Amino acid sequence: MPFRPDHIVHFPTLASIQPPRAMRVLAWLITLGIAIVTAILLFVPWVQTSAGAGQVAALAPEDRLQDVTALVPGRVERWYVRDGDRVRRGDPIARIIDNDPNLLARLAAERGQVEAEIAAAQQAMAVAQIDVGRSAQLLADGLIARRDYEASQIKVADHRAKLAEARAKLSRVDVALNRQSAQTVRAPRDGRIQSINAAAGATLVSAGDRLATLAPETSARVVELMVDGRDIAVIRPGRPVRLAFEGWPAIQFSGWPSIAQGMFDGRVRSVDPSAQATGLFRVLVEPMPGKPGWPSADYVRLGAKVRGWIQMETVSVGYELWRQLNDFPLEFRRPGKETAPSSAAPAEAEKGK
Repeated sequence: MPFRPDHIVHFPTLASIQPPRAMRVLAWLITLGIAIVTAILLFVPWVQTSAGAGQVAALAPEDRLQDVTALVPGRVERWYVRDGDRVRRGDPIARIIDNDPNLLARLAAERGQVEAEIAAAQQAMAVAQIDVGRSAQLLADGLIARRDYEASQIKVADHRAKLAEARAKLSRVDVALNRQSAQTVRAPRDGRIQSINAAAGATLVSAGDRLATLAPETSARVVELMVDGRDIAVIRPGRPVRLAFEGWPAIQFSGWPSIAQGMFDGRVRSVDPSAQATGLFRVLVEPMPGKPGWPSADYVRLGAKVRGWIQMETVSVGYELWRQLNDFPLEFRRPGKETAPSSAAPAEAEKGK
């Protein structure tokens, strides 16, 4: 005899243990949630990223902070600039004078004396050369011995050596004068004086001592990102990068870049072949051509902090979650070989580790 639902009234105990309606609804909701989560893990795409922190830097060496140094030893007699002043190439920054205030006058007098020595040596050599010609004629006529002729030639050689020595002395004096004439230190390029070494104005300075720091205002900017060595092997120049600049509000979804807000685009320019002292690798990021430009230098200055996400392959959410839990490196695919992650991926990742 088949069991019918109306027979349950004859079994009060069985009727009392029936699950409540709320529990049945909850069970259906849990089942539906598991199905939705499974579908998301298997079919929703996720863009793998390698995150790194860094700062804004200048690409060209001449566009970075520059130390303006003393060219000659002495002491600072006068400052022409203050902190924050704008300067153009060739503008004076400081004037340095030698400890001996009469050095330039003595060097000029020494130069005049050396020039007189050169003139005397030139005149003596000219007379000696005339004497050599006269001796050659007398030797041909048999009126003097060859020894006298050779002695006249030796005199010419002696005067030529003295002339060369005097000219070398003149060169040394000119070098000293030129160095002392560089007492006015000038700006190497356009920029702004970031700081002045005030201690240099109260003490003696040597050649090469820092007088001021110059910050160029017009420069091609790049971003230096420090990336973990686990992911650096698969990062190549040209990879797209999403950047969040310090002080610029942004909402970032690393796996879904299309819905991020306040982010800026870049691309990998180069990857350092060796790690920094911290064990991280430096990745240079330049602006992405054809995309909106980065914030102007008035808002994002050199040295500002940046957070970046280097975009890699597109995988499923489940595969990315499995990779993160196992701390595996990013997915690597050779150009022209696009394969979706499959069940064999865990085994391949294990081999790679």
